[in-house]
Amino acid sequence: MTPEIRQLAGAAAGLMALAPVYYLTEAAARALRVGNATFAPSPQGLAYLGAVALIISLLMAWPAAALGCGLPLAAAGSLFVLDLDSALGVAVRLPWAAEGGLPWSRPDGLPWAELAEPPGTMAGMTGLYALIGVLLVLSALLPGRLRSILSG
Repeated sequence: MTPEIRQLAGAAAGLMALAPVYYLTEAAARALRVGNATFAPSPQGLAYLGAVALIISLLMAWPAAALGCGLPLAAAGSLFVLDLDSALGVAVRLPWAAEGGLPWSRPDGLPWAELAEPPGTMAGMTGLYALIGVLLVLSALLPGRLRSILSG
């Protein structure tokens, strides 16, 4: 496999990981908010954050994949930080926003989000997307000796 094909495959893998990272981060933020509001532990939030951490650690091993996922996440996080109204306008157009949340249903059958609060709102407003995106981009910029064998 040529280095160009390897980088293209990495960028494609990063873009494919974007949706799970986006929605799992949102699910984690919502679960943690519910736990905080009810003064109860939130094991679901921890599980979702663990899944995000696993995906991110896999992406960090491949710089092209880290950039493919990190740049859009950092851009989304920056949009939420700088212009919340525009970010919510974009988030409303995402898949599953009309159903009020995530692509899978909650165990109790209720929607994940209110229809007025599209996916991305909690994680965007808390800065999680910006943090994850910047972390992925910085990991792709590491010196060559610290990178994985996947980077070529």
